[in-house]
Amino acid sequence: MSGVLIVEDDDRIRLSLLMALEEEGYTATGAATAEEGLITQARHPSDVVLIDLMLPGVDGFECIRRLRDDGDVPIVVISARDDKDDIVAALEAGADDYLVKPVSIKELTARLRALRRRLGPSGRADQLTVLRFGDLEVVPEAGEVRVGGRPVALTRTEFQLLCELAGHPGRVLSRQQLLQRVWQYDGGDERLVDVHVGRLRQKIETDSGTPRHLVTVRGLGYKLQR
Repeated sequence: MSGVLIVEDDDRIRLSLLMALEEEGYTATGAATAEEGLITQARHPSDVVLIDLMLPGVDGFECIRRLRDDGDVPIVVISARDDKDDIVAALEAGADDYLVKPVSIKELTARLRALRRRLGPSGRADQLTVLRFGDLEVVPEAGEVRVGGRPVALTRTEFQLLCELAGHPGRVLSRQQLLQRVWQYDGGDERLVDVHVGRLRQKIETDSGTPRHLVTVRGLGYKLQR
């Protein structure tokens, strides 16, 4: 994960991030508006997109939704907005992570390394393992998920989360365990897990309000059951 697109309208912040990331060995590209960022990503795709929420014209939330509609590029929000509703809204729009300004380059690169570890390519085995939970099928090695035989499109973070739960059928995993195993964070905001679980349920459950497979165990965490 060496290519980074920075969508940030503040010239000082954008240039500072560009120089800092390039010093860390990344190939960084900048865009001052969401429109410019979307065009840049479409023409020259980066491995990850860093995006501010308060952008002129098309705002960061809409930019995230458009990026997510076009693919599963990892998206990290870097914003001065620290209200919990903004954080949840950005994650629900499709962001993979959220950092509040000011952000140190040390923390940012640590998050990028975590993304690289958990979203890196995995080898395809000759014999594929199919994990079945009723009408839900997960094929980790092939990156495939099916519900009732029909393919389901997930982001890479959603897929990693589902695979972690599917790999421990019937076992409750706490939010902190999932943060460590999926996001590679030792501690962190548990809302990352809750929002991604909610998005997963909308895609794999017949009724996301009354889930059959991805269930909450009150006070403990989540589990995937057959």
